[in-house]
Amino acid sequence: MGCRVLLGFLLAAAAVIASVDCNSEGDILNAWKTQLTDPNNVLQSWDPTLINPCTYFHVTCNSENSVTRLDLGNASLSGPLIPELGNLTNLQYLEVFGNRLFGSIPNEIGNLRNLVSLDLYKNNFTGRIPKSFGHLHFLRFLRVFSNSLTGRIPPNFGNLTSLEILELNSNRLTGPLPFVVLELVRFGQLKHL
Repeated sequence: MGCRVLLGFLLAAAAVIASVDCNSEGDILNAWKTQLTDPNNVLQSWDPTLINPCTYFHVTCNSENSVTRLDLGNASLSGPLIPELGNLTNLQYLEVFGNRLFGSIPNEIGNLRNLVSLDLYKNNFTGRIPKSFGHLHFLRFLRVFSNSLTGRIPPNFGNLTSLEILELNSNRLTGPLPFVVLELVRFGQLKHL
């Protein structure tokens, strides 16, 4: 009897922890929603009263109900990316291309260590490409073309050993490609530059 009670308690505690985690991810998404202009109401399902953001349109989750994908390409959204997005630790795909997003790209995006695809192209981002992107070791696709990014390509992009596609054109970047990026091209790792 005592083992069943303990097991029941542990299962209930695990459910509470999972819902708190889901709720924190929902809080992050809803905090971002408050910063965005959404003329087509694509974020209408992002209801802050719901515990689980996995029910939101344009959001995909894993079996643990943690956000793994945001698909908001060509949604006519305007506003900034917020630093708190860097706390979506299981995020693998951040697809926000073809909007009117502006401001600098938060350094905290470099905290998304599971990121596979980062599509920020055709927006109005300014400032430098964050050096923290060099920490995204699983990143295969990085497309930031057609923005107003400035400065040099961070030299630690050579750490992106999984990178297959890197699209940086139509920005105001200066300086040469870092040698380490050229090495990725030379050895056939980077298929599209």
